[in-house]
Amino acid sequence: MIALARTSQPILAAVAGLALSGCAAIETGASSDSTVTTASVVTHYADIAHSEYQDALITARKLDQATDALIANPSQKTLNAARQAWLAARVPYQQTEVFRFGNTVVDNWEGQVNAWPLDEGLIDYVAQDDYQHELGNSGATANIIANTRVNVGGTMLDVSRLTPALLANLNEIGGSEANVATGYHAIEFLLWGQDLNGFAAGNGDRPATDYQPGEQCTHDNCDRRAAYLDAVTDLLVSDLAWMVNQWAPGQADNYRAELMAMPPSRGVQKILFGMGSLSLGEMAGDRMKVALEANSPEDEQDCFSDNTHNGHYYDGRGIVNIYTGTYVRIDGTRISGPSVGDLLAQTDPALADQLRKDLRQTMATLTRMKHLAESGNPPMTFDMMIAPGNELGARVIGDVINALVAQTKSIEKASAVLKTAKATHQPTSEVAQSLQ
Repeated sequence: MIALARTSQPILAAVAGLALSGCAAIETGASSDSTVTTASVVTHYADIAHSEYQDALITARKLDQATDALIANPSQKTLNAARQAWLAARVPYQQTEVFRFGNTVVDNWEGQVNAWPLDEGLIDYVAQDDYQHELGNSGATANIIANTRVNVGGTMLDVSRLTPALLANLNEIGGSEANVATGYHAIEFLLWGQDLNGFAAGNGDRPATDYQPGEQCTHDNCDRRAAYLDAVTDLLVSDLAWMVNQWAPGQADNYRAELMAMPPSRGVQKILFGMGSLSLGEMAGDRMKVALEANSPEDEQDCFSDNTHNGHYYDGRGIVNIYTGTYVRIDGTRISGPSVGDLLAQTDPALADQLRKDLRQTMATLTRMKHLAESGNPPMTFDMMIAPGNELGARVIGDVINALVAQTKSIEKASAVLKTAKATHQPTSEVAQSLQ
């Protein structure tokens, strides 16, 4: 349950006065004189999913190329380029998280791509004197890169040949969800290393020489570290290619075909359930409230790179994309079409307007968080915001949580108005229960 926090006072004038470009207007994608049907909304929803996963794949391929260049010629320049490619790859991927929860095909797949938290000692060296990991996790210090055989929970594993298939099979080895061997966060750790700054400024600072062969290698096993990075980025590309195919039109045996065969009202229910679940349980709860109340940098999702504020921002943007039926692709192309917002406006214009206002407020608070992390004086990243006694940071995060809770209430009302809960014979959705 996410308790409603008190409405906070405006944050610093410089932050509160920020121009919210791109979020001041939240408009739906269909023209006002057109009639939107549930079937057209679900079809366009699948179109946006396909486009967003395509962009995630395109940027993952660029990341793969950048890590290949780092491996071939380790230097600060190639390491920085790989880091920038990782940050760019997160932008479209985070916007796809709204397709989780309602679509089982995504949730069943997502763990290999974006699982968190991860005990990084499973993968590589860590600072043993201050290493926070899941209690009782026998794989937390296995260090696959340093060993060709590892013992996890009494099982001896041959990890001599680091391939995408091997790494995929190591996820949750020993029964611990923190044993994450693949995905964006494994790559993030391999590019940045541990963030040992606590609540102070600074992210991970892995040296490029961690990939330098021969005598210049730092922290040993540079060849295996390079092999691991190569395998895990190749796996990310193949995983995303598979998901792109699941949403591709014109196929008879993929998930899109399955979705299109469902009653359209059930598809609309999936849309609203995904929006509400990401908004409340995932963003407001697991990713923000838990970290803030525990004052725990270990609960910061993009902790190695200190990119967490962008993760939150683009998750929020993904919800807006689906409500409005619009998405701006990485090449600048704007996709627009019938949306759940249009459908709601035909049924309950006042509620549709309220939800637009709620989404606009959420994006305003997320933009303030992003601004503070990137352009504050001095910048204040998410791990600094959650520090004990940081009143400004707590207010900024609290404003986001409040806005997410408010918009989830409106999403739940929209679900009731559009009778999606009745269509699936569920008197009360998980989102509604979490608001009680």
